[in-house]
Amino acid sequence: MIKAVRDTLSGFKSLLIGMRITGREALKPVITCQYPHDTLPMPARFRGHIQLVLDPETGRPRCTACTLCAKACPSNCIDLDGLKREGDKKKSVSKYILDFTKCSLCGSCVEVCPSDAIDFSKQYNVVSLSRGDFDHMDLYAKVEAQAAEWAKTHPTPPAPPAEAPAAPAAAQPAAPAASTLPPTAPSPSPAA
Repeated sequence: MIKAVRDTLSGFKSLLIGMRITGREALKPVITCQYPHDTLPMPARFRGHIQLVLDPETGRPRCTACTLCAKACPSNCIDLDGLKREGDKKKSVSKYILDFTKCSLCGSCVEVCPSDAIDFSKQYNVVSLSRGDFDHMDLYAKVEAQAAEWAKTHPTPPAPPAEAPAAPAAAQPAAPAASTLPPTAPSPSPAA
């Protein structure tokens, strides 16, 4: 009988210890992120897949299609082409394909780019059921969609009106020179 009482008290003591631990843990703040409903912010140095960068002034991709990124890539996963459009001073990109299945996210392409046209994205949950979505990522199409959004928020300013040519200065008669000194008041006469 004493053994049964001792076992009961020992079990009750164990229950109280367990409840104390459970109560203490229940009052602590929750640190678990409930993914996919909540997401954590990505650190500034996070390396997602590469992306083309828009020029904030023009809304066009900064890429000049110099192909230095493709030459610097050790995995040979970048394929790009460019053309010179009418009215542009420089060549611009017309095709930029990334084979993300080969990319090692080394950053050589980002470092070598002279116009800072490539940057790492902050996308960390790039998923698909097909491998084809990753071996042919069309970055130019993505940046063109961003450029279309940019164009909606930044309307183009109207062209200035054409002015009539001014007449040459020699054809106008010269105006008489006016004195730039202010008129003087008469000076008081000396008292005698």
